[in-house]
Amino acid sequence: MRPPPALALAGLCLLALPAAVAAYFGLTGREVLTPFPGLGTAAAPAQGGTHLKQCDLLKLSRRQKQLCRREPGLAETLRDAAHLGLLECQFQFRHERWNCSLEGRTGLLKRGFKETAFLYAVSSAALTHALARACSAGRMERCTCDDSPGLESRQAWQWGVCGDNLKYSTKFLNNFLGPKRGSKDLRARADAHNTHVGMKAVKSGLRTTCKCHGVSGSCAVRTCWKQLSPFRETGQVLKLRYDSAVKVSSATNEALGRLELWVPAGPGSPAKGLAPRPGDLVYMEDSPSFCRPSKYSPGTAGRVCSREASCGSLCCGRGYDTQSRLVAFSCHCQVQWCCYVECQQCVQEELVYTCKH
Repeated sequence: MRPPPALALAGLCLLALPAAVAAYFGLTGREVLTPFPGLGTAAAPAQGGTHLKQCDLLKLSRRQKQLCRREPGLAETLRDAAHLGLLECQFQFRHERWNCSLEGRTGLLKRGFKETAFLYAVSSAALTHALARACSAGRMERCTCDDSPGLESRQAWQWGVCGDNLKYSTKFLNNFLGPKRGSKDLRARADAHNTHVGMKAVKSGLRTTCKCHGVSGSCAVRTCWKQLSPFRETGQVLKLRYDSAVKVSSATNEALGRLELWVPAGPGSPAKGLAPRPGDLVYMEDSPSFCRPSKYSPGTAGRVCSREASCGSLCCGRGYDTQSRLVAFSCHCQVQWCCYVECQQCVQEELVYTCKH
């Protein structure tokens, strides 16, 4: 039975974050990562039967699978986005009780926690970023450089530059995700809102980069193009949005006759409350502590922590164990003639702190 259209939005989240989440797309998060645009040589889009087979292996809706089959290079981009979103999520939460682990992802996505909101946002951001970069790297057949005014694709390739095609990426993803779930579904509206927060975070990092082509580096001739900021910066923006996420409920918009997201009025706030801002991550339920193993996370037992910075919070008051280990590192390095550095190997003792069970 194919996934219902209602799962199209959730499918994006499953893409970027593996385990049971990525099961919707048939991903585990352990697939071989193809060369990511900008990090290596661009790979040509998969051709013929190879591309079609890759699309068939992804657990997409019938409509999404048709779009995938018409877009050579898309299947590889979806897998790249999966790794990109997962790695960034784990980096941003590496010092917190919930560390974006693969375990417990299925239960987490069924709830309305702050962590669920972040998963949707970082997933849509990763896919938006990966698709725009895939276009500029020549890995997609139906898109190429961005169509910034005054910069034709032929001119861009001539100078060895090619803008990240965020316009095509955003347009394609809106079509790929399809219609939203019913307007009476509060959770669906929250998921859609958080998904668009992720896409907007990528857009906010779009910058103009220029390259000079004059004699001796002068700017007699200059070519400019659009370039996305490193995804690490997008992850940092989304983490800040997570830290300031707002809890919402629903209210009926009488003019439109449908439910809308609404921030309940608090002390000193307007009596009717306010709608969340477009850049706010929104959630509906308070998160669990994530201290002990549950269907949402493996808990924090055994996690490495910093005695000065994180052990108190990360270990949830259970205390921590201290172990010593010997670590080898390069030392007393000297530059030798010609052209190499010679180092000695030194060993030092290091203390490691892990949360008690």
